[in-house]
Amino acid sequence: MSALADRAEDEGGRGGLRVSLASIKRGTLWLLTASSGFALIEPSPYEFFFLLTLFVFALTGIRFSQKLLPMVVLLLLYNIGGIFSLIPWMDEPASVRFTAVSVYLMITAIFFAAIMAEDPLGRLETLRKGYLFSAWCASFAGILGYFNIAGLSDVFSYAGRASGTFKDPNVLGPFLVVPIVYALQHILIGRLGLIRGFLVMSVPLMAVLLAFSRGAWGNLAGSALMMVGLMFLTAPNAARRARIVMLTLTALGGILVALLIALSFESIRDIFEIRASLNQSYDQGVTGRFGSQLRSLPLLLDAPNGLGPLRFRWHFPEDPHNVYVNAFASYGWLGGIAYLGLMVTTCYVGWRVVFSRSPWQNHAIVLWSVLFITILQGVQIDTDHWRHFYLLLGLVWGLAALKPGDAVGQIPRGRLPAGLA
Repeated sequence: MSALADRAEDEGGRGGLRVSLASIKRGTLWLLTASSGFALIEPSPYEFFFLLTLFVFALTGIRFSQKLLPMVVLLLLYNIGGIFSLIPWMDEPASVRFTAVSVYLMITAIFFAAIMAEDPLGRLETLRKGYLFSAWCASFAGILGYFNIAGLSDVFSYAGRASGTFKDPNVLGPFLVVPIVYALQHILIGRLGLIRGFLVMSVPLMAVLLAFSRGAWGNLAGSALMMVGLMFLTAPNAARRARIVMLTLTALGGILVALLIALSFESIRDIFEIRASLNQSYDQGVTGRFGSQLRSLPLLLDAPNGLGPLRFRWHFPEDPHNVYVNAFASYGWLGGIAYLGLMVTTCYVGWRVVFSRSPWQNHAIVLWSVLFITILQGVQIDTDHWRHFYLLLGLVWGLAALKPGDAVGQIPRGRLPAGLA
């Protein structure tokens, strides 16, 4: 494979074949993230396009940095623990499928990390644009479903909340955070004007509101604030910092006005008041979500092999809704410890990459802001099977493995790279 890649690059220098290959690779990456929001059916289009993308990249070789080994080893241990935990439940199709999905998502994370070794800026921009397209499609569907336009509420809404092209509003909302935070950042750095920036994020913002997911609201607020804070801290001069402060306040004002307009509709306001409350009936008491998590700890301490994939719900009223508890419940001690180790090491590399001057620093700030808040959000929801979580995980590790010089030769003369605009 590497010989084929080298020959293609050599021919590319003479006849342009290299550009053609790069375009094909970017095209498959766009299709991959453009399909990532369509999750109403299993397997989803994302699975098909991932296999296609993997095939295209494998034909020309994928460079693998040794700096990715900690992530790979910890992901492998995590999934090996899941396979051990599955052994007593091999006759349960749902448990087998759960473990298979975990292994598949591990492969996607490793793939995304590895492909950052070449053309990182071009590939990041391609992934971002495909993600934005997918977010708009999912958001538009969610809005149609919430307002029951053309009778689509049965397809694109769940329990009176917008779910769009996802099965669960609590997954739709967090999925939309990445493109919204990107749009906010582009306003701050001048890539988008205020009006155009608000238009870009308008439909995803409305969908996040109509999903009525407290986790998604918290994820968006935390990610946006963290992105703004990192942009301020890494700004090259006082003028840039002043611009960030001014535009942030303006953007917050605009979002607040839009929220007030949305809440002027009684149907939206009533559900918002219910969902915005921190006291939900299913969270309270010994048998509530958090009570079940606490009661599960002694049981998990006595179960080195875990309870088995998806077996937590057989011991308690529902799933753990805590990715760390679920790591020990569905992947055993080996998987649980490996997952904790993965999150700790990811925090180490994530904080390092956002403070490293590079052409892709702004991309890293957005990706890490959302990933870090999602890691924290894992204490109140199961995030271990979110496709975009593994996308962010792989990209952050992939960028952390790079050196600023890796982008040399990819930036046209006279133009500032997107990451430093």
